[in-house]
Amino acid sequence: MKRGRPFQVGDVSVCERCFTEEDVLEFLRISGDAGRHHARPDAHGRRVVHGLLTATIPTRLGGEIDYLAREMTFEFLRPVFTGDTIRCEATITEVVPEAGRVRLAMSGGCWNQDGKEVLRFNTRGVVLDEAE
Repeated sequence: MKRGRPFQVGDVSVCERCFTEEDVLEFLRISGDAGRHHARPDAHGRRVVHGLLTATIPTRLGGEIDYLAREMTFEFLRPVFTGDTIRCEATITEVVPEAGRVRLAMSGGCWNQDGKEVLRFNTRGVVLDEAE
């Protein structure tokens, strides 16, 4: 999915991100969520990535098409650790053209480098026409 072209049900967008210790510490500072699983490394030297930090991957895909989310539902299935590479896939499930905008619904998931699903999501929102 790229901005500037018509949206169709079934369009898929994909991206990947590897979370670093610095990412977790910065999100901890910004969010104030200093749970010990985020603040202290485990026996393997990893920190647990905040769920909402993981959820920034699907929001990045929305940003690529100037999507304004109105509803977002996340189901966090398993932990993500620093050093994990997460692949996200979002599929358009509904397209409703309206005056000055198009309403979209999307669903998708995120998987770690071992192919294990870590997050599922659904979202509804709009993309405004360029002139708006």
